Amino acid sequence: LMVPLLGEIGFLPAVIALTLYSMLPVIRNTVTGIEEVDAKLIQAGRGLGMTRSQLLWNVQLPLAMPVIIAGIRTATVWVVGIATLSTLVGATSLGNYIFSGLQTQNYTAVIVGCIAAATLALTLDALIRIIEIASSKRRRSLVLATAIGVLFVLGVGLTPILLARSGPDDRPAVVIGAKTFTEQYILASLIAAQLDDAGYRAQQLESLGSTVVFDALVAGRIDCYVDYTGTIWANHMGREDRASADDVLREVTNWLRSEHDIDCLGRLGFENTYALAMPRVDAERLGIRSLNDLFRHAPGMKIGGDYEFFGRPEWTRLLSEYQLEFAETVAMDGTLMYSAIGSGEIEIIAAFSTDGRIASNDLVVLADPRAVFPPYDAVILLSHTATRDPKLRTALRPLRGAITDRRMREANMQVDVKGESVESAARQLRAAIRRRE
Repeated sequence: LMVPLLGEIGFLPAVIALTLYSMLPVIRNTVTGIEEVDAKLIQAGRGLGMTRSQLLWNVQLPLAMPVIIAGIRTATVWVVGIATLSTLVGATSLGNYIFSGLQTQNYTAVIVGCIAAATLALTLDALIRIIEIASSKRRRSLVLATAIGVLFVLGVGLTPILLARSGPDDRPAVVIGAKTFTEQYILASLIAAQLDDAGYRAQQLESLGSTVVFDALVAGRIDCYVDYTGTIWANHMGREDRASADDVLREVTNWLRSEHDIDCLGRLGFENTYALAMPRVDAERLGIRSLNDLFRHAPGMKIGGDYEFFGRPEWTRLLSEYQLEFAETVAMDGTLMYSAIGSGEIEIIAAFSTDGRIASNDLVVLADPRAVFPPYDAVILLSHTATRDPKLRTALRPLRGAITDRRMREANMQVDVKGESVESAARQLRAAIRRRE
């Protein structure tokens, strides 16, 4: 909510949202603590001639302080946990390890992020407790120890940021956005390598939501990212009519330029559309080859999709066009979908057509004869600032039409199935593009 209200991503919207989120336990405990002060003490204060403000500051708040501190400790632990979600609005946090680790099946990164968040929460909780003891007992040694602890926590948190900004680097900076799945990480790394070779200092801002990354490009907070024509057509333009891939690309390009001064550099060469997939053995047993065949079987099936799918217009159109009604919809992380369908927890998933895990899990993609899903050609989008940089455009131009569906699927498989790093997959994809040249 803070992103559209403030018109920017990153630190500010995250801090405002976390501050508002943390206010409830603090305010609630403050009110509760004041109300629980013994009425006889209030009467005694009034008997001494205290005003209402004197009673509040000299009697009620000091006596309510243990309850208030408990609220602050609760809020602190809440905020540390919720702060990991600030990754989705472009603020660097421990969530970067968790989200990217989940998507690329790098469980070491997930564990590091979770343990670090838990350690930070416990450390801050202990520091606040020490502050409470130090203030009540007026012990300077505890106050000094607490101050050192706070400075240490701040130092640990700020060191990576300061190191990233230190050192002379006169190259112009370019910020590359990426959404929350493996393919986006690979493409962002590929673009970064292209721009590094062209003399730019490429920075990657990953794990952004679809709306957040688009709004960030419009606002000029990021300079470029890869999106899909179907996403812009349905989500941002609000179009529900059907059109050919060329018509969609042309209208999307014109709309981006006229409405937002954003340039579509062109197709990368592959399409990554939504597709319903199910285990091959189940599809053959039930005689399901296309979405038309799902009508009789859908009421007994649970369908899984990523966090965005069930809120997209394509989902509503899918149900309407094929008259489908599933037993249950389960929104989950894209990586977990394949584990869930492999274990039989769900019977069908909304997959991405270039996902290498479709083949590795022996899933079959169901045909979409009524073309419910619009074309999803991958395109490079440039902000209004980047559009006016001919050197940047020249550096990215070799990527146009250079990545086939097969190449993208293989790159995704390297990360999702074989466990290779995103950077390794991007290097191999770039090498394949250069051989093509």
